[in-house]
Amino acid sequence: MTTIDHFNLRSFDLNLLVAFDALISEGSVTKAAKRLKIQQPAMSHSLSTLRVLLQDELFIRVGQVMQPTSRARSLAVPVRQALKQAQLALSGGDAFDPSTEERTFRIAMSPEVELLLIPDLTARLRRLAPGIRVLARVFPYEAMDPSLEDGSIDLAVGCTYTQTSRRSFETLYKTEFACCHNPDLLTLSKTVGLEAYLAAEHATISQNETLQGCIKDALEIAGVELNVVTAAPGYMSVLSAAQSSPLIATVPSRIAERYAPLLGLDVSPLPVSLSFPPVNMVWANHADGDPANAWLRQQIRDVFASSGVLDDDRKRASQMAEPELETA
Repeated sequence: MTTIDHFNLRSFDLNLLVAFDALISEGSVTKAAKRLKIQQPAMSHSLSTLRVLLQDELFIRVGQVMQPTSRARSLAVPVRQALKQAQLALSGGDAFDPSTEERTFRIAMSPEVELLLIPDLTARLRRLAPGIRVLARVFPYEAMDPSLEDGSIDLAVGCTYTQTSRRSFETLYKTEFACCHNPDLLTLSKTVGLEAYLAAEHATISQNETLQGCIKDALEIAGVELNVVTAAPGYMSVLSAAQSSPLIATVPSRIAERYAPLLGLDVSPLPVSLSFPPVNMVWANHADGDPANAWLRQQIRDVFASSGVLDDDRKRASQMAEPELETA
């Protein structure tokens, strides 16, 4: 066990850590003061004291927001964890009660997960935890690690998120794709054949500079080339394009099953075998012991299990307590 330097801690006003956490959460001296129910001058004094003690500006004003420095960002998670542990110790029990908690969870999601998870997760939280809100965010892959580490996001759920030494993960389900078209605009058989599929014009999802987007690598591996005429960052745009134009939309099977009928589209299995990475749920290692984060992970498992999205082995795990997790 690490030895505690009681003398140095005694000389440091631990209330300053509470002030720091409020500032990092609110991004404003005024809002932080309101959150702690103190006057703004008192909060400004705490910030000045922190700057002297830590020998860093900590927060720099950019417009109406106080942006944290790199030093402040590096302190954000350790300070938050320390305060949570203190609260837990003083309360004598689990400090997280979803039925009364007032909190916003920030979750990075791929477009597929957003459409499959947000409607059902929202309904579940309104029923079980009315004070909890969800902010779904799309993160560039390279920005996810630092965002998990500094607490900007609580979880990431998608097909490009994998395991590293600083984060834990579990696979939720395998991704399969289907093709959709408007039968009034495009005459195809119920099960689209390979020749017709390759001859058609296509719409795909893309969040990069290529028309093929997220299926580009899978197409290249399969040795298939599609005539993509429209690419958009969201699946509903791609499906809507297929509704209004004589083209085929290639989307995840679960998206097709849930949303294509609403637009009057026919759904067919892909006539070519394409390989895609599975959908994973990822969180920072330091969140393993956070009861709020663990609770949120279980809600996501339960939502996917009840909607039939979760793979069979994950369905069994979702009915148990927090499962054994994989870490690097």
